[in-house]
Amino acid sequence: SLAQNGYRVLLVGRQRAISRPLTSQIYQQHRLVVYFSRGKLFYLEYNLRLLFYLLFRKFDAYCAADLDTAVPLFLTAKYTHKPFIYDAHEYFPEVAEVTKRPLVKFIWSAVEKWIVPRTRFAYTVSDSLAGVFQHKYLVPFAVIRNCAALQPEVNVALKSAPKYLLYQGAVNAGRGLEILLHAMPQINIPLLVCGEGDVLKDLQQLSQELHLADKVFFKGYILPQELRFITAQAFLGINLLQNQGLSYYYSLGNKFFDYLHAGVPQLMVDFPEYRILNNEYQVGEVVDLSPEAIASVVNSLLQKPEQYGQLVENCRRARLELNWQNEEKKLLAFYQTLWTPPQPQNQVI
Repeated sequence: SLAQNGYRVLLVGRQRAISRPLTSQIYQQHRLVVYFSRGKLFYLEYNLRLLFYLLFRKFDAYCAADLDTAVPLFLTAKYTHKPFIYDAHEYFPEVAEVTKRPLVKFIWSAVEKWIVPRTRFAYTVSDSLAGVFQHKYLVPFAVIRNCAALQPEVNVALKSAPKYLLYQGAVNAGRGLEILLHAMPQINIPLLVCGEGDVLKDLQQLSQELHLADKVFFKGYILPQELRFITAQAFLGINLLQNQGLSYYYSLGNKFFDYLHAGVPQLMVDFPEYRILNNEYQVGEVVDLSPEAIASVVNSLLQKPEQYGQLVENCRRARLELNWQNEEKKLLAFYQTLWTPPQPQNQVI
């Protein structure tokens, strides 16, 4: 969105063994090569390489996507007297992978306490997270949701048979997938898992132990254009986070919008943001995280086509309001506050 509106944008990431080739975009892209792939040494190496990369290049603003990239961007912004922007996709010291490790949580909490109170420009993905940050650090956070862009609907008038459940996204701890697998013997339709992650092998093993080889299908990484079609054909989308930290509890995941934009009702956890939006738009069913509750809701919707059809229609209406075209306006307005007067040709990293 920034590049489309006159900003020169550079996106910096890291090169991984499984990284797919970069595709041409209207913004610049660069991948840093790092020796370590995970753990404390990875974060140390990546942040040092990023710091040295930034120090020898000139930018007009520095935007950190989450806390794990914030230190080098913050330091460079202060050194060059340029604006620093904190884009908090999550409450980093409270993510599931961090909360269980006291020393790691202490380190990231210290980084957050050092950077966030010194930040003038910040935004996050939900009202709940904005409230947490504002209360804790007395720093205003804008709210810019990661909504899907409004596009012509995939033709779902004739959904493929048989019906299926769909989970799309990272296959990591805390996504409710173990509980979902335990529910599958009681559910009358199959499950597709589209994505890769840390617990994929564990889930495949659990699927074998539960004798679900003909009912649960792990598809791995799916190209976005293919995933959009698979999503549109699904009966229900799965969005079942576990309360393994405040980051998950206050989250508003991208898949919430991906499902409703595809006209697909979803099963969602009873966390604040999902409850608020579902109360307003009725795009799915809030469910307790137990195999029995999940199976009961799925099987009930299979037997109630009129209720299910109303949820589908609600999704199609909600997408007209909850879309990136509307959120993009907030993003552009936010970046216009960085400079006075606004300078659209400024370069942002």
